[in-house]
Amino acid sequence: MLQGQPKGLYALALANTGERFGYYTMLAIFTLFLQAKFGYTAAETSTIFASFLAFVYFMPLIGGMLADKFGYGKMVTSGIVIMFIGYLLLAIPTDTESGKIMMFGSLALIACGTGFFKGNLQVMVGNLYDAPEYRNKRDQAFSIFYMAINIGAMYAPTAATKMTDWMLGKYNLFYDAQIPALAHQFLNGTITAENKVVLENLQAAQHFTGDMAAFCSTYIEKLSEAYNYGFGVACISLIISMAIYLGFRSTFKHADVNTKQAEAAHIQQEVLTPAETKQRIVALLLVFAVVLFFWMAFHQNGLTMTFFARDYTASQVTGLDRIGFDVINLTLLVIAVYGAFATFQSATSKGKTIAGIVTVLSLVALGAKYMSMDETITILPQTFQQFNPFFVVVLTPVSLALFGYLADKKKEPSAPRKIGLGMLIAACGFLILAIGSIGLPTPDALAADSNLQVLVSPNWLISTYLVLTFAELLLSPMGISFVSKVAPPKYKGMMMGGWFVATAIGNYLVAIIGYLWGGMQLWMVWSVLIVLCLLSALFIFSIMKKLEKVA
Repeated sequence: MLQGQPKGLYALALANTGERFGYYTMLAIFTLFLQAKFGYTAAETSTIFASFLAFVYFMPLIGGMLADKFGYGKMVTSGIVIMFIGYLLLAIPTDTESGKIMMFGSLALIACGTGFFKGNLQVMVGNLYDAPEYRNKRDQAFSIFYMAINIGAMYAPTAATKMTDWMLGKYNLFYDAQIPALAHQFLNGTITAENKVVLENLQAAQHFTGDMAAFCSTYIEKLSEAYNYGFGVACISLIISMAIYLGFRSTFKHADVNTKQAEAAHIQQEVLTPAETKQRIVALLLVFAVVLFFWMAFHQNGLTMTFFARDYTASQVTGLDRIGFDVINLTLLVIAVYGAFATFQSATSKGKTIAGIVTVLSLVALGAKYMSMDETITILPQTFQQFNPFFVVVLTPVSLALFGYLADKKKEPSAPRKIGLGMLIAACGFLILAIGSIGLPTPDALAADSNLQVLVSPNWLISTYLVLTFAELLLSPMGISFVSKVAPPKYKGMMMGGWFVATAIGNYLVAIIGYLWGGMQLWMVWSVLIVLCLLSALFIFSIMKKLEKVA
């Protein structure tokens, strides 16, 4: 899987891993922070969350246009610096009013920095594969690159959770998902008699000896501060990312060349007629129109799926379910999977032996770790967000092996066809969640009376994440590879930015589902996403010939 790739791929992938670790650490707790510190409703939180994501993914268009003029590397380094300042501002504890101003300012900086960094780094990855000897490895390369992104994302929720637990523990408090909303209801005078009884019991469980008002204010303040320190983790990750990028720049410096720089250096690039250029741009725009609905559905993981994890999913697990809620266990599983693949794929008997030993040792360590775990484990809502990146990392070698086999048989689906299949699978993912939500009270009913709460097995969410990961692997890395391959040379930065603009629109549309989160039955909320995914799949298969013509 990793053989025959240019060294620059690993340097760029690791630089992105560091940046994504910080970003997803922040994203894992962002909506929880908004509601805990400021008491925002689900609709208000949805608007802020979706607007931020839209801005994050719109800015690569601007960053790409600037890179087409000034160079990709300059934009990447500028982006890291700007993001660092944004995360630093978000990490500073503040009061409520000044905190809002600082928060929105930091979000703008993070979005701008990401826009300069993300798309242009991926253009450089694509440029590595313009060389004839690497051209047929482009799809494989972007799958590896995407896997590296998710290695960072896999550890992010645990980093956020550990920071939250550590900070609350300093004040002899622990996390309870019900307290922030009830505390805000008490402080603003809207709490019902039933919820007040629930809050009194929660205060007693925290062993807080002051009055109710002091408890509510203290808990909100200390939990918000814990989230601030969680955001600070991103600052550290960006320092590491910058060190990797600068330290290994020699391995990818030749890929940091836009059209203007290539002409000045007399580097030969593909020449297209105006008609061919138009045909490619139209094909890309059609793909962009489809994927925005995938991102609208997929990025519910940070919004309504986090609400579902907090309000409708059991907060404790026992038995085998405990394995997935410890990132060390997930790491050992990743090592075992990759060791098993290496055992079969190694060219030498020595390599097979070493890989086999690593596989066995990791499974033994996993068994020992499992036996030492507490009988019951308490889980936080953001912990569920580690499953998607874990599944990406584990399933990437499976995906590469499958499509490698199909390629050898001349039966590998085209990138556009993979995207269409991904939309169908995404619909199946939300079907699982719809079935698991049947009979649950609406969010509005639950807000009025906490005693109505019904908690379902965490396996409903985990299964949904698994199926959505299959869809993601078919759609996201393949889509990025398609853009890098099809984009006209002089518009590479802008077209990669266009991919992210489609993602931005999809992320903004995330809020629509957040607006439905209230009086509508939950299974109906998820059904909206099922229908959108199915319609998108139908559309892309209807234009498949036009897309495959330029692929």
